[in-house]
Amino acid sequence: MTETDDVLTLRALWAGSSKVLGAANEARWICEVATALDGADFDAALDEPVTERMVRHHDEMVARYRAGEPLQYVLGRWGFRRLDLAVDARVLIPRPETELVVEAVLDLVAGRSSRRVADLGTGSGAIGLALADELPIDGTEVWITDVDDAALDVARANLAGIGRAARNVRVASGDWLGALPTDVPFDVIVSNPPYVAVDSALLDPSVRDWEPTGALFAGADGLDDYRRIVPDALDRLTPDGSLVLEIGTDQGAAVRALCLDAGYRTVEVRPDLAGHDRIVVAGR
Repeated sequence: MTETDDVLTLRALWAGSSKVLGAANEARWICEVATALDGADFDAALDEPVTERMVRHHDEMVARYRAGEPLQYVLGRWGFRRLDLAVDARVLIPRPETELVVEAVLDLVAGRSSRRVADLGTGSGAIGLALADELPIDGTEVWITDVDDAALDVARANLAGIGRAARNVRVASGDWLGALPTDVPFDVIVSNPPYVAVDSALLDPSVRDWEPTGALFAGADGLDDYRRIVPDALDRLTPDGSLVLEIGTDQGAAVRALCLDAGYRTVEVRPDLAGHDRIVVAGR
């Protein structure tokens, strides 16, 4: 259908929001959510009319984005590895660096006939659900935990979207290791805990203003939660188990020292794709 004075096509809606936002990709993502059309379906409908409801939803999202709200919250979803996760202000936005944490865990359990993994402080469920999605269906058990029940509600919503792998996931509410059963050893315990110092000048204002503070800040030096997780996890691992932690770019030496002091046999600090310290892998 061609555009008339009375009909607004999807192509025109996208062009208009691209001009307003100065960003064609972001405008397309907003249009995709507003119309519930993705990929090839979106392209095929470019010359079709959009409804008043779609336009209203689109305009609301554009206004929120222009007001400074992170795009991921505006869209209500974000991609993480193979998953399309629901995200909102109850949880941190999944980031590319955390995908490397998942990769580290997958490497540690590769080749095992069975594996039990726990993701502490799961938030949206990104790490734990990505692991459940990518590990073999048979012989896999993944625990996802959080002390914040609102965050667990988001994780449960995302759990429903991973298909058959959802049967391997256990959801538990509690504070770090306190959420896990005491009589069950884990091959890997993984966490992306809060690690920002409360007075950090390095934190982007959009993160400070919009993302949940309880998932960001960890005391004067950003290490408070590591001080709890590192020693408590040691005796909850199998004899050849590992603790995997995402860390801030300036925390490699400090978290490595915490692990060695707690009695881990091996400790490795791994970089992200930019060459910054990002992951600690500590072997029992």
